[in-house]
Amino acid sequence: MKRRNKSKGKGGDRRANSHSKLSLFQKPGIKFFRPCPLSGKSAPVVDYKNIKVLKKYLSESGRILPSRITSVSQKKQKELARAVKRARLLSLI
Repeated sequence: MKRRNKSKGKGGDRRANSHSKLSLFQKPGIKFFRPCPLSGKSAPVVDYKNIKVLKKYLSESGRILPSRITSVSQKKQKELARAVKRARLLSLI
């Protein structure tokens, strides 16, 4: 199977950016960025006792949502996973 050459012309950029997070009406040259909701001054504390925060980042089946969906930073995602696992162990969730 032959690979297609990625041309840097006027119409070639759209196909290359098809896998990035784009809204329906966003231009193809602009990347979508959301800041981490758990980082910042008014952010909630990630703790195994804070069940309201933990439930926001769990699916209906109880699995931890990936950071590409929740836009949580890698550091906070690790803290979140650790807190969820502790809360599960103590049967808080």
